[in-house]
Amino acid sequence: MTESVPSLKIVRDVASLRRRVQGLRSSNQMIALVPTMGALHAGHMALVERAKALADKVVVTIFVNPTQFGPDEDLAAYPRQESEDWTLLAAADVDVLYMPDALAMYPEHFQTEIRVSDVSQGLCGAHRAGHFDGVATVVAKLLLQASPDIALFGEKDFQQLTVIKRLVADLDIPVDIVGVPTVREDDGLALSSRNAYLTEEERAIAPILHRELTVVAIDIAEGADIKVCCARAVDTLLAAGFSAVDYVEAREALTLSSLMAHGPDARVLGAAQLGGARLIDNVPVP
Repeated sequence: MTESVPSLKIVRDVASLRRRVQGLRSSNQMIALVPTMGALHAGHMALVERAKALADKVVVTIFVNPTQFGPDEDLAAYPRQESEDWTLLAAADVDVLYMPDALAMYPEHFQTEIRVSDVSQGLCGAHRAGHFDGVATVVAKLLLQASPDIALFGEKDFQQLTVIKRLVADLDIPVDIVGVPTVREDDGLALSSRNAYLTEEERAIAPILHRELTVVAIDIAEGADIKVCCARAVDTLLAAGFSAVDYVEAREALTLSSLMAHGPDARVLGAAQLGGARLIDNVPVP
């Protein structure tokens, strides 16, 4: 007996998406949105499962957003696997899959850009010029196009999550933003589509980023000097084989302001280059 797979139609334009969502709303269904750039893995599927637990219907979007990639970044090489992604989402019983192309999202003469100041500065914002402007613009569009009750984002991209929360609060967009804990491999490596860039040797080195961030967080909780802890972690990562470390920093979780002393809601964040992959991660200070 062959097991049937649920039918999942792909929606590619805004008008069709809105018709589908309006149909769901007509029966008073609560709607969750899970925005992604595709190349789905267990981390993305954890967002979907959380969305299903919180809402009646789930809309997933797949769009590799060109405006959040810099001129020397991996837009062309970014992994795309439409068929595999569809299969995963259909098996997860997702209700709507929205996969617009660049022209649908950024029509001819498109001129608007959203910038979220302060929380976009520093950390990844200091190393990826314009990245969070692209994130803020595309997320605002997706929220307005789908009009969900809630939208879910992974905590692995913690600065991105903070930017989106600020965006929604400042623009009075009627949606609840839900952060979902990072999903990791058994050795601690945070799941990421960019992990596919790692060679076998690099993959063995990659978990050291999470290990060092965890060490920094524990040391800060025990009263160690924050700058000394972060500088030591940078040295350890470089010695382990990372080609560059963009930052290892401790920040206030709500505002991303620099952490001067241990307190509640603190976070240690790091980004480092390993071969062809730029890895990011973060951990809470216990």
